[in-house]
Amino acid sequence: MASFSSRRGAISLILAALAALMLIGINETGYKESSAALDRIEQYTRTRNAVNTLLQHVLDAETGSRGYLLTGDPRYLEPYNAAVAQISQHLDRLRSTYAPASSEAGTMNALSLNVQRKLAEMDLSVRMRKQGNEEAWKSVLLTDVGKEHMDAIREQAARLIESASQRMDVAQEQVERSLRLARAGIAIVAVAALVAFALYLRQTTRLKLAGEQQQSALQQERDLLETQVRERTASLAQLATHLQQVREEERGHLARELHDELGALLTAAKLDVARLKSRLGPQQAPEVSQRLQHLTEALNSGIALKRRIIEDLRPSSLANLGLTAALEILAREFSERSGIEVASNLEPVQLDESTQLTVYRIVQESLTNVGKYAEARQVQIGVREYSNHVEVEIRDDGKGFDVRSTRPSTHGLAGMRHRVEAAGGRLTLQSQPGQGTRVLASLPKATTRAPSTLPETV
Repeated sequence: MASFSSRRGAISLILAALAALMLIGINETGYKESSAALDRIEQYTRTRNAVNTLLQHVLDAETGSRGYLLTGDPRYLEPYNAAVAQISQHLDRLRSTYAPASSEAGTMNALSLNVQRKLAEMDLSVRMRKQGNEEAWKSVLLTDVGKEHMDAIREQAARLIESASQRMDVAQEQVERSLRLARAGIAIVAVAALVAFALYLRQTTRLKLAGEQQQSALQQERDLLETQVRERTASLAQLATHLQQVREEERGHLARELHDELGALLTAAKLDVARLKSRLGPQQAPEVSQRLQHLTEALNSGIALKRRIIEDLRPSSLANLGLTAALEILAREFSERSGIEVASNLEPVQLDESTQLTVYRIVQESLTNVGKYAEARQVQIGVREYSNHVEVEIRDDGKGFDVRSTRPSTHGLAGMRHRVEAAGGRLTLQSQPGQGTRVLASLPKATTRAPSTLPETV
């Protein structure tokens, strides 16, 4: 069966190739013949137009000369002189058109001779009129010599025009013959193409049935794989979300332990130092006083460090003061530590507690990246509220980077993206070398979180 189908396919291919070759040959032959015929038609048209133009110039010269002879007005000499100048050029052009051995060459020579005689007759009359020889130019004017010359010019011009028209008809017939040949060839090729197409349809019908069976089996396997991938992806997403929640819970637990235990120890130590200083009194040795002062400063630094660590682990300002105030505090502390100017444009937004924490972590992680890698001079933080979503934007004027060559897990991007997607939002990162970085997160305001509730971001 396979060998039979292959033979049918080979026959169809051969027929199609032969049909294509025939069509190309017919088209090329018709194109060449038609192009040559059209070139000849164009040449004969130019020749006919040139003969008509020459005849018109002769008539213009005769009209101008007669007007001058009858009136003596020199203005009639202007069209006469212009026509005479054009006549010589057209005669030279027409002579170059006809080959010396052609049938029209004799007619062209006779036409040239009669035109020259007509020009000589008109020139003689005009010169005698200018010289005031009335009898001479009137006698020339009253003779039939000028009329005979013009009749001969018209007759010879008509012969040349008729010859050009006949040759144009022959070339037109050749174009029509080429078109008829092309029509017949296309009809033959169309029949061959239909035969090849019929064979192709019979073969493809059989192949289609076999292909549909294979496609059905592949589709079943693909559906099974897609189902497994979706289940595995959903499982991994749930696991990542769970790990994120566990991480936040551990951070909260660690923050409370640091606050309760370490905070109490540092406060007690600071109080003991204060009691010790008060008991020693002002008469204490300078070295002891310096040591106690150094110890007090170290304890104060430890308490400040403890507070900053606790805020990084679980920001108390977020729970006590709200998202806007917590972000302002975060931006101010970052600016004081890094020396980078931070501009904030924070609109009050209504979000649940977990989404507020997501926003805080995105801004916190973005500022950390700016301080470590961006080499920026200014950072802009924006929070904007819309009807169904909230946008969080962090933009810096640092050195930027190529997003396409950066791994998704670099600089905490994977964590930020997962936080946003777990909240039903979308994270967009834009950056180019030398043009800074822009992080844009869109988060839904509704409690039902689905990516479809968000507008597209660019």
